[in-house]
Amino acid sequence: MEPEIKYMKAALREARKAEKLEEVPIGCVIVQNDKIIARGYNRRNTDKNTLSHAELTAIKKASKKTGDWRLEDCVMYVTLEPCQMCAGAIVQSRMKKVVIGTMNPKAGCAGSVMNLLQVAAFNHQVEIERGVLEEECSDMLSEFFRRLREKKKQQKMMAKP
Repeated sequence: MEPEIKYMKAALREARKAEKLEEVPIGCVIVQNDKIIARGYNRRNTDKNTLSHAELTAIKKASKKTGDWRLEDCVMYVTLEPCQMCAGAIVQSRMKKVVIGTMNPKAGCAGSVMNLLQVAAFNHQVEIERGVLEEECSDMLSEFFRRLREKKKQQKMMAKP
């Protein structure tokens, strides 16, 4: 199995942990020397914290594991294109590369809305690979939001007298 597939499957397993908490299913792993050194998944609602994104959790764990804030020899695998906050943290961490499952046309900052990972004026640019297990990553998100809309619709109908 190709490393990109293997590690994106690991990120998808993290996303399923978020889904079990009824969080938007986004998962992330960070790899160094062909070994997963950190994992993260979305927990914003659970933690009631804007910062509880999969990428930020994984970066924090990777920095603790390596004993350094610089993650220059690491690759991040994430199921959904990073937002502006996460993209900024990825650049700041000096991450070598980010492998993305599916793009986020409404809030993605690795090429969709803008590309903060490769701003020439910044002192670090991140290599990007897009579309790894794209259909699986996209389907997981689409199904989650479909169920959420259905649940809200049912709640609305039950609230009517």
